[in-house]
Amino acid sequence: MDQFDKMLAKFQPQALSLFRFITGLLLFQYGVAKILGFPAVPMFAKIPPLIVAAGTIELVLGALLVIGLFTRLSAFILSGEMAFAYFLGHMFKTPAAPVFHPILNGGTAAILFCFACLYLATAGGGPISADAMMRKK
Repeated sequence: MDQFDKMLAKFQPQALSLFRFITGLLLFQYGVAKILGFPAVPMFAKIPPLIVAAGTIELVLGALLVIGLFTRLSAFILSGEMAFAYFLGHMFKTPAAPVFHPILNGGTAAILFCFACLYLATAGGGPISADAMMRKK
């Protein structure tokens, strides 16, 4: 098992960059759907101003994560936004009857994004990022 760990450990920095890229791309797609209406998702047809703000954050900061620019700050803000999204948009969607369990309230993705972004805020963007390129200069 030790050899297996050593073999995979050498790819850990590149895996972090890939993780950042995919997380950013997934958040970016939500922003595109909410703000630009592509693809047309019925749930995002007529969105309230709070969702427009969330979509804008996901669009802009998701794009920054994709390229790895200002990764730690972007990821930290996105982590907070996703926590906010879980509590406001999922758990307390109906304030009179809050639903705690993510499987029942549809908040699984929000929780996963929250902790993925929290990890990226602490770990950074990896070696394949705009942040890393700027550090080399």
